[in-house]
Amino acid sequence: MFTPTRILRTKIHYCHPYHSWERGINERVNGHIRRFIPKGCAISKYSTKEILKIQEWLNDYPRKILNGKSAREVLKEELKKCS
Repeated sequence: MFTPTRILRTKIHYCHPYHSWERGINERVNGHIRRFIPKGCAISKYSTKEILKIQEWLNDYPRKILNGKSAREVLKEELKKCS
């Protein structure tokens, strides 16, 4: 039987609704986004430019799990290894 997760070796984890403790990093990122977009405020009210600015901030935010590096820095390092 063909399953994409077998080929890609991707782990899938399903969380229960309203169980935020099951989604640790996801909830942390949501908290970061809430710095810019308050809860209850529709994202559709924000321009693409504003959303991209938030995205850039998230990608440049230093992360403990990445030894203080940002996701953008780690991506650049990994891409250099491929070239």
